[in-house]
Amino acid sequence: MAAGDLIKDETGTQRLIGYVIDVGQPDKRARCTLSVTDHHLNRHNVLHGGIATTMLDSAMGATASLSVDPSGRAPFLTVSLTTQFVAAATEKSKLIATGEIVGGGRSLLFVDGELRDGSGRLIATATGVFKRVPADKLDAPKGSDG
Repeated sequence: MAAGDLIKDETGTQRLIGYVIDVGQPDKRARCTLSVTDHHLNRHNVLHGGIATTMLDSAMGATASLSVDPSGRAPFLTVSLTTQFVAAATEKSKLIATGEIVGGGRSLLFVDGELRDGSGRLIATATGVFKRVPADKLDAPKGSDG
């Protein structure tokens, strides 16, 4: 995997949580990876559900982006995202979230996601709808429609 295939420290969320997005796999499915520390745990000492959902959202959105941009950086917005929590992840887990496009058209894509630990155990699944941001909306001033 080339350095250009990894998206690191691009957003405040990435810097805060510490995940990395791999957009360089031949199957065009983005992977969001994270090594769980005590900073990612909830009051029950397991992975916080918001962190799991963020990883899934990031992997799924980057997968949508890969459908039109090999760098995985074409802008897509999350229209809806539903997460199902299957098992708990604990400190020192190595997590990998992946996305897979399952339908859609030119502007909306339907993407499924899975979050697994390093042993392959399923932690959470998600389904989402992602909307491509039109080029003319990319530099819209704040407060404008769109």
